[in-house]
Amino acid sequence: MISRPTPQSEHAFPRGVAKPAQHALAAAGYTALDQLTQARESEIASLHGMGPKALSILKTALREKGKSFRV
Repeated sequence: MISRPTPQSEHAFPRGVAKPAQHALAAAGYTALDQLTQARESEIASLHGMGPKALSILKTALREKGKSFRV
């Protein structure tokens, strides 16, 4: 069976966010990028599995949409 890449959903986490970070976000109840606007950056950074690279990718993706973490 040939696996085809699925198109990235507008609400999915951006490419480059490692699986451990994706699992950490899911375990905390975050399933879409836009949900992160309800969380403080420090909360996301403290999740087990969330590294500085993933956090940077998320911040950039939010900024590109004109959004940010909660202040």
